[in-house]
Amino acid sequence: MTQVNMTVNGKAASGDVEGRTLLAQFLRDSQGLTGTHVGCDTSQCGACVVHVDGKAVKSCTMLALEADGAEVSTIEGQANADGSLNVIQQAFQDHHGLQCGFCTPGMVMSAAALLKDNPKPTETEVRDYLEGNICRCTGYHNIVKAILAASGQDVSAIAAE
Repeated sequence: MTQVNMTVNGKAASGDVEGRTLLAQFLRDSQGLTGTHVGCDTSQCGACVVHVDGKAVKSCTMLALEADGAEVSTIEGQANADGSLNVIQQAFQDHHGLQCGFCTPGMVMSAAALLKDNPKPTETEVRDYLEGNICRCTGYHNIVKAILAASGQDVSAIAAE
């Protein structure tokens, strides 16, 4: 066992892990942050996306040891300071960008990374960026619409699919 230390959602987090412990496992099992979902264990679905030192990563394929000393943000850390939904989360709610909710944490975390790097993406850019995230319920249209709305763009002209 090896001790890892990191900052998770602005708070110190540490724990003893085996060398093979994935970051997703550490966050869920050791830290109780179960919003990070594991859907495939093969880096295909994107449900486990978190931010490590400001970059979106799939935590099901990153070892916890690799995050030692890092700043990690999860879906639990995305709300506003008063506990209200942030602009992306609110847009997902307002534009029906979720159904079952399993993919939603990864989608929100991916959207946050996209909007950080590209504050006003086009519809095509959003769809391209989400290529590594799978949703089995929504058909993506409302997710894309929510992300565009979160960027402050008018989505009223986007036709329903």
